[in-house]
Amino acid sequence: MSAPTVRDHLLARRGDRSPGLLAGDRTWTWDEVVAASAVRAAVVADLLAPDRPPHVGVLLDNVPEHLLLLGGAALGGYVVVGLNPTRRGPALAADVARSDCQVVVTDAAHLRLLDCLDYPDTPDTPDTPKVRVPVLLVDGDDWAGRLRRHHGASVPDADVRPDTLLMLIFTSGTSGEPKAVNVTHAKVAGPGVLLAERFGLTTDDVAYVAMPLFHSNAVMAGWAPALAAGAAVALAPRFSASGFLPDVRRYGATYANYVGKPLAHVLATPAAPDDADNPLRLVFGNEANERDIAAFGERFGCTVVDSYSSTENAVIVQRVPGMPPGSLGRPLPGVKVLDPVTTAETPDARFGPGGELLNADEATGELVNTTGAGAFAGYYRDPDAEAERMRGGMYWSGDLAYRDAEGFVYFAGRTSEWLRVDGENLGAATVERVLLRHPAVSEAAVYAVPDPSSGDMVVAALFTTAPLAPEELERFLDEQPDLSTKGRPRWVRLLDTLPRTATTKVLKGELAAEGVTGRGGTLWERDERGTAYREVLDRL
Repeated sequence: MSAPTVRDHLLARRGDRSPGLLAGDRTWTWDEVVAASAVRAAVVADLLAPDRPPHVGVLLDNVPEHLLLLGGAALGGYVVVGLNPTRRGPALAADVARSDCQVVVTDAAHLRLLDCLDYPDTPDTPDTPKVRVPVLLVDGDDWAGRLRRHHGASVPDADVRPDTLLMLIFTSGTSGEPKAVNVTHAKVAGPGVLLAERFGLTTDDVAYVAMPLFHSNAVMAGWAPALAAGAAVALAPRFSASGFLPDVRRYGATYANYVGKPLAHVLATPAAPDDADNPLRLVFGNEANERDIAAFGERFGCTVVDSYSSTENAVIVQRVPGMPPGSLGRPLPGVKVLDPVTTAETPDARFGPGGELLNADEATGELVNTTGAGAFAGYYRDPDAEAERMRGGMYWSGDLAYRDAEGFVYFAGRTSEWLRVDGENLGAATVERVLLRHPAVSEAAVYAVPDPSSGDMVVAALFTTAPLAPEELERFLDEQPDLSTKGRPRWVRLLDTLPRTATTKVLKGELAAEGVTGRGGTLWERDERGTAYREVLDRL
């Protein structure tokens, strides 16, 4: 039997009268979701020129129309290009242009973001970028009229295969410009089946999806397993920490997905004695820290499963029972930690009595799928980026890691977060793990600023949920046996907010561009050879 497509999963839901989509006060059965998706497929077919790539830009929050357009793409064979509403001006116009969007679908709330486009009826000017794309509003009369004209449309007879493109999803762009990842039906349908089976999802479950649908986490870890299992999808327009628990109770959500820092944000809301009185049984995602995973599960009475993943989905590391604290888990066969220069496998990590990494310089390398591309289907119209990922027939993830003698791997940051301090290499993530142990530190972002002498100096930007004094941080760092002598931050920034992508990932590039000043907050400094921090007032 061939691999399933998302179209197959949708067609399997035809005639299903169980809830398929919940949003606000409205409920659609799965049968109604399939029928409405077929209508969108017919509407879009009228808009697309057959001699151009069938790409439709979608700039929407998590509204029902967004999910129905995805369903229409699955049935009709067109491609949804997920546009990020945090992108602005020429950057957003460039995303539309290089992804070959024939049309952009949005709403009145996001329309002003598309002023960067040169609409077809706009006169030419020397300064106007030639990105000519029609824009349709899903909350406008024209769209409503198109839906009426195609009411009752049958499912199109489209040639959709596992390797057919379903979406273009842009990487988060936390290090460099975002790249459009080719997302095939197989890349969505396959994980959907695996996750539904792994977590025992059924038609009795409700999957709460608050992560943005233009991102792979919402599509592959939220929508896909619900679709495969026939569980209802409960949509939140956007993630809200204060709205999370009320939504879970309102919709009867039993499953939720996340990426980045949502667990920390929900935990930062005031606790109540009845927090565990809710239907949620399982939360699945990636990039949460161990403290938040444990605290979230205990407070809300559910199981949290965190994993390592990326939009490209070419390197897989699985969490297993009994894995060491701080580890990502065990990689699948063929996934290794290689030296990016020699391409040789790095030596096992050696640890001191306090857990300190003794050979970070030689043990740290890049996570690589040595067997090939895995599920990576390439970047759209970006051969240079593809070549950078696929070197020597292997997929290089861009993620730094080290491996212990038992085969467990530990995340050490991105290759762009490789700090060179006093002649030694240092991964930003290893310092962040230490800082996050302090109970007052909710989030930590470690990055480098140039050392006037040579190499880098370490800066830590912290978001705290309780008071923290300079001398308290000094004592805490003194007590951490696994903190490298080169990893103690030279500067500490206490900030009210950290710059983020729409999927809550911290934009370290913005922090690095600011250096040690900018966006207010409090700045601490220590002497080059000292350990004590003092507040610096003339730097802000």
